[in-house]
Amino acid sequence: MGKGKFGGGGLPGGMGMPANMQNLMKQAQKMQEDLIKKQEELEVREITTTAGGGVVEVTLSGSKQLKSIKIKPEVVDPEDIETLEDLIKAAINEGMRKLSDEEKSTYGGLTGGFNLPF
Repeated sequence: MGKGKFGGGGLPGGMGMPANMQNLMKQAQKMQEDLIKKQEELEVREITTTAGGGVVEVTLSGSKQLKSIKIKPEVVDPEDIETLEDLIKAAINEGMRKLSDEEKSTYGGLTGGFNLPF
């Protein structure tokens, strides 16, 4: 039996990966490095949102941790705690939505169209 088209039965050009495979590996490594860098940038970012015309303000970190909450005294009504609770919830939910939108926007260009869960 012969050794085949490429001599020793290996890849053309001797040992190692074909050039296009090496380029693909380099691109994947760069994409991974870019994703890590963007993730680090997002984690140090902060988002501040308000509810009720600014009577409740929350600040969330890029890692989705509540950093601060400010409540104006005029919204505190002992007879209507439910409204205050709703305002706090609305401000936090809006902040989470904004963070999610930023993640999608940031990662969307780096993932080459892959649909990654955020």
